Amino acid sequence: QVQLVESGGGLAQAGDSLRLSCAVSGRTFSGYAMAWFRQAPGKEREFVAAISWSTTSTDYADSVKARFTISRDNAKTTLFLQMNSLKPEDTAVYYCAADPRDWVSSRIYRRDRQSYNYWGQGTQVTVSS
Repeated sequence: QVQLVESGGGLAQAGDSLRLSCAVSGRTFSGYAMAWFRQAPGKEREFVAAISWSTTSTDYADSVKARFTISRDNAKTTLFLQMNSLKPEDTAVYYCAADPRDWVSSRIYRRDRQSYNYWGQGTQVTVSS
């Protein structure tokens, strides 16, 4: 079993930056693809970004591309999301997720929350204008 714990959320103003972390424990997550999703009040959980085990492959939602950067430290078993130029519409609970199948070429697959077996409890990000 893999446990995921997010941290780093909080209050920010438009234009600010935040860095989210996701600590992984339990079974080894070697070979796992990882991703960030977010869910705003009254909305479906949506894909934000994904990264392969090797870190050579990444994918971003259009809404965050060029503003957010996903990375991982496999030695420290931690996933990160650097969020720059934050906007009020980035307000949401952010979740990290793990997929033991590593990188799948299908963009539809890796952007589908059903593809991920393990989830954290989420961390709130609130951006004011």
